[in-house]
Amino acid sequence: MKLILKDGNVYKSGKFHKQTVCIADGTVSCLDNYTELDGFSVIDCSMYYIFPGFTDVHVHFREPGFSYKETIKTGSLAAARGGFTDVCTMPNLNPAPDCIDNLQQQLDIIKNDAVINVYPFATITKGQMGEELSDMEDISELSIGYTDDGRGVQSDDVMEAAMRKAKSLGKIISAHCEDNSLLFGGYIHDGEYAKLHGHKGICSESEWKQIERDLKLVEKTGCAYHVCHISTKESVDVIRRAKKAGLDVTCETAPHYLIMNDMMLQEDGRFKMNPPIRSEEDRLALVEGLIDGTIDMIATDHAPHSAEEKSRGLEKSNMGVVGIETSFATMYTYLVKTGIISLEKLIEVMYKNPSERFGIKKDIADGEKANLTVFDLNKKYKIDPEDFKSMGRATPFKDWEVFGECMLTVCNGEIAYDNGMNIIEKK
Repeated sequence: MKLILKDGNVYKSGKFHKQTVCIADGTVSCLDNYTELDGFSVIDCSMYYIFPGFTDVHVHFREPGFSYKETIKTGSLAAARGGFTDVCTMPNLNPAPDCIDNLQQQLDIIKNDAVINVYPFATITKGQMGEELSDMEDISELSIGYTDDGRGVQSDDVMEAAMRKAKSLGKIISAHCEDNSLLFGGYIHDGEYAKLHGHKGICSESEWKQIERDLKLVEKTGCAYHVCHISTKESVDVIRRAKKAGLDVTCETAPHYLIMNDMMLQEDGRFKMNPPIRSEEDRLALVEGLIDGTIDMIATDHAPHSAEEKSRGLEKSNMGVVGIETSFATMYTYLVKTGIISLEKLIEVMYKNPSERFGIKKDIADGEKANLTVFDLNKKYKIDPEDFKSMGRATPFKDWEVFGECMLTVCNGEIAYDNGMNIIEKK
């Protein structure tokens, strides 16, 4: 493919520059002034923004084992539509990627079907049972890191052993923090909505208490540590203090925690996820944590389920919502256009910080692989799950009006998503 993206607003080195981006032989070259070149297709991008492809370090693509929910192919197509060129997949699979043979099954599917870069997490423990460490050393070079996402590691001793092993291998522990002894059968936030509607609540302590425990182990072991999907004000405070103390810790939150509170819930499974959407006080603390850098990145926790699994209301529906196709638009509309954060800050937490933390090298620069996405920030539309590339349809953002539509995503020099650009390769 030979392609010229003419006169775009290009994000480079933390700022936007008016430039022309040329893509040839899978790599990028940047021109301050447009030059006509033989054999290149040309797209006028003067009204568009060109970003490095986003990185989502927390997605569920469900394969192998649960392809009725999502596949590597549909998940990666959905990611490309959302502007992502790189994702890290969670290990809630069958078989769980806790050894070479199991992980290889997933890698084979990725090689055959993925339209973007997919980096699998391996499990911390065998079968994600929290008892015996996975074959961490054997699978270290084939995985992006280790997590038992979906379950908190309950044993202090097991988590400490995992951290010591990860430290010795130069890998990161990405932790789903949840103390099972504090759940009490809850399934939404233990707040005002739960009390008004007679639902069992999940207390905030079930999240932040385990983060607090893990950070003590990080101080003890020196492990690189990342906290998944934080949702409470206490979690922000605990992590902020740990960073000030110099611990090697980062964290993520998701769009729904930043722009929704529990009083926005409805009696519908598309509002059910783990951790749950919490109070307005928690939401504001998360926003403040994003602004001051305590929260390093936005991840979606994209978690597709079948329509039947999400049709049982708040109490009985499966945990998890989809979000990779709506992440940028919701964040741009409700955080950037409202003046809460800058567009540069949004790109920092959706591209720069996650890429750097997880060692995913990419940039829009001369000689680099072409991994980028093009957005029309003026395009206004209503979120319609029936338009999703994902097999999942359960989103709390159904019918929300947003700005920012992905027009094109290029991964490794190949078109992964084309939203009507109709690019024809010239001979």
